[in-house]
Amino acid sequence: MAMWNYSEAGSGRPLILLHGIGMSHGAWRAVTPYLAANRRVIAFDVAGFGSTPPLPDGIPPTVSNLVDGLERAIGALDIEVPVDITGNSLGGCMALEAARRGLARSVVAISPIGLWREHPAPHVQYVFGGLRLAVRHFPHLVKTASRVPWLRELALAIPLSIGSRRMPVSDARRTMDDLAASTAFEQTFESTRAPFSAVDIAVPLTVAFGNRDWILTRGSRRRNRLPPHTHWVTKPGWGHVPMWVDPRGVARLILDGTGG
Repeated sequence: MAMWNYSEAGSGRPLILLHGIGMSHGAWRAVTPYLAANRRVIAFDVAGFGSTPPLPDGIPPTVSNLVDGLERAIGALDIEVPVDITGNSLGGCMALEAARRGLARSVVAISPIGLWREHPAPHVQYVFGGLRLAVRHFPHLVKTASRVPWLRELALAIPLSIGSRRMPVSDARRTMDDLAASTAFEQTFESTRAPFSAVDIAVPLTVAFGNRDWILTRGSRRRNRLPPHTHWVTKPGWGHVPMWVDPRGVARLILDGTGG
C-alpha cells in the first residue's frame, strides 16, 4: 500500500487536513500559514488525488476504505491517535468517519458530503463533470482563462466559492491541474454517494456550511445524521470550498473547533 503524499508545516500538536474530491493538499495553501503558527499541520493528498496513487485494484474508494488508508498514513508518520482532523467536502466526511472509529481527538468538517437523504443533488455530477471535461480536453484554454479574474470567478463560483476571483493565478492553475490529473475522480464520486450517519461520535465536532454553498444545498445538510452535541455553523459569504475566500476565517474556525 503506497504512502500518502503530504505537506507539513509548523510545530506543536498535530493537525491533519483533508481536501475534497478532485483536489490535493494544495487546497489548504492559503490557510496553512495561519495554522502553522501554533500547530504541526499535515495536509495529505487523499488516495487517487494529488501525488498519492489510487487504492489498490479491487478496493473501491468508499469513505470507509479511504479512512483505512488515512489511518495507515497517520501511522506511517508516527502520529499518535486520536489526533485533531479537519476536512473539506469529501475530506469532511472522512474526518467524521475517522471520529466514528476513534481516530480523531476533535473534528472540524467544512461542507462535508454524505449528510443527504439518499444521494447528492442531481446537479452536482454535471457541475464537476463539466469542469473536469474542460480541464482535461481544453487545458490551454482553461489556463489562459484562469488569468482573468472574472473568468476565474465564472468557472469556480459554483464548484468552489463566490469570490474565487481572489485566488492567486498559480493556485487556480494548480486546482485545474489537480482536477485534470485525478485518476480516481469518477470512481470516488460513485463510491461516496451513499448517505453517511454517525450519531455515536463522542468527540468535539464542528460542522460548517457556507450560505453560498451551491453544491451541498439545504437538503444535503441533515442534522439528524450527527450527534446532538455537534456545533453547527453557517458562514456568510462562504461557498463549498472557502479556503481562498476567507483563509483567516477558516483558520479561526479550525483552531476554535480543535481547541487550538
